[in-house]
Amino acid sequence: MRYYPVFLDIAGKPVVVIGGGNVALQKVEGLVDAGGDITVISPFLLPRLQEMTEAGQIRHIGREYQPGDLEGYKLAFVATDDGPTNQAVAIEGRERGVWVNAVDDPPNCDFIMPGVIRRGDLVVAISTSGASPAMARKMREDLEQFLTQEDALLLELAAEVRHELRDRNISVKACDRCDRTHLDVWNAALDAEVKRLLSEGQRELAKERLVRSLLAPSGSL
Repeated sequence: MRYYPVFLDIAGKPVVVIGGGNVALQKVEGLVDAGGDITVISPFLLPRLQEMTEAGQIRHIGREYQPGDLEGYKLAFVATDDGPTNQAVAIEGRERGVWVNAVDDPPNCDFIMPGVIRRGDLVVAISTSGASPAMARKMREDLEQFLTQEDALLLELAAEVRHELRDRNISVKACDRCDRTHLDVWNAALDAEVKRLLSEGQRELAKERLVRSLLAPSGSL
């Protein structure tokens, strides 16, 4: 396995995006959603990027990339189709210890971007380790059909119950009559019936069932 999968907390961290077209917009929107402090370097901007600049969501430097532009940044994204620019940014990144992602140019990348599916706080990332972007897209589209909004609701409910039990100093215990861990108990409790109740808008009933299942000695009703 060449690439180590990881989710980065970039909230408040300085990130630079080089380029002002559609690919740059795609990167910028995701980075802004994650709370990054974003600067875009490009002689032109798509209208949406211009709107984000005027709204104060991002900063814009209106020129081509120049050596030295990575100073002070943690991450850099190169969203151009210019090979020499990709290479120059990658070289500067390695000199300054800045991680660089050059879109569709793995030799000039310190990391690659996965295909991503989002359902609320539920995030699934898919990668083929750069072997086939088309296959990564295919897998993402297949999983998009599998993951539903109810999965996001289930995650929201699980997080709420977990915090409430912690506040009450109640632990979900492993089964003392079998070899199931507390995570196995959680897995059993987050069952199809809880999901069905959520899909029907019966959240309180879903919550009651989840709590009962978690606190039952065997982890089930």
